[in-house]
Formats: sequence, C-alpha cells, structure tokens
Amino acid sequence: MRGRMSTMGERIVLLDEAGQDIGTAPKAESHHGDTPFHLAFSSYLVNADGLVLLTQRAHDKRSFPSVWTNSACGHPAPGESLRAAVTRRVKDELGLAVTDLTLVLPEFVYRAEMRGVVEHEWCPVVRGRVTGEPVRDPAEVEAFAWRDWDGVRALLDDPSASPWFVEQMGYLVPLGSPLEWPAADPSLLPPAVLW
Repeated sequence: MRGRMSTMGERIVLLDEAGQDIGTAPKAESHHGDTPFHLAFSSYLVNADGLVLLTQRAHDKRSFPSVWTNSACGHPAPGESLRAAVTRRVKDELGLAVTDLTLVLPEFVYRAEMRGVVEHEWCPVVRGRVTGEPVRDPAEVEAFAWRDWDGVRALLDDPSASPWFVEQMGYLVPLGSPLEWPAADPSLLPPAVLW
C-alpha cells in the first residue's frame, strides 16, 4: 500500500499554456473527464545491460488501469525539482534507487482519455539508470518486464500500450537506443519546475 498512502494528500501543480504555475490541486480529485492542465513526468529506466524497464499500471488504478507503459510516471510536488520527483516516485513505485538522470524531452505535452478519465499534462521525459530488480508497489504496478530496445519498440504495436508512451516514442525512436539519447537543455522545461 505504499502508493495509496503516499498519494492520498498529494497535490499537483496546475499550469497555464506557457507552463507557468497557476496553483495546485489535490491529485486524487483532479483526474476526471475535465482534468486541468498540470505538471507531470515520465521516466525510462535502464539497467547495466542496456535493458529498459516497462511497467503495467495496476488494474485498479482510476486513470489508465492495466496499460503497459514506460518505467514510472508521476507528478512533481509544489516546489519539488524534477530530479527529486523522479527519484521519489521510482523509489515509491518500484523500490529502486535511480542515478544518472538525464533530461531527454523537456517540452513533451499530451492529452489522452480512457474510460472517461483525461490526462492533460506537460510531461518532461527523463532517462535514469538503476541496478537490481524492482520491488513493485501493487497499488501502482501490476507487472514489469525488462526489454531490449527492439522489445520496447514492439510495444508500439500492442493495443495495451499507454497513449503517452506511443506519443513519446515518436520522438525517442529517432534518437536511437536509450543510452544514446542526448541530454536536452533544462531551460526548455516549463517555468513551473526546476531540473
């Protein structure tokens, strides 16, 4: 129940179209059919063998249950840096310590809907390195799999892939394998968050 306990009082950072902080809202009450534009992140975790961790969201999650996606997603808390948010969420969801964080897609924005729940996020994409095996929080992660880059790209043809993963891969595939992804300029992040 790590995830359930840690997200009960969690607040998301609301954004205007320019990425400026315009306030906060309770996370638990903010994801619905008219979800406000807010700050989030996606991470891709790579191990020493160059394999990427894919995760399946828990079946009972309110937003986008059971979809397969990138390693971990989350929301920076008000005043929390992007690096700190990724580190916190990877530890909470997967029991892993993440190192060597690299900002890859600072300007990724998407909107998606599933079963009446909308995600509408400015969602920077980050790569990190991890060692060891995940110890998943079952309230957040149903299953996980380590895949080589060809295996990650194969998920694009799977109807269970998350819409944000599919959109992100449109930008990531041309960059090569994850260990080749170049670092992006942190000044391109929304003004509401520090790297």
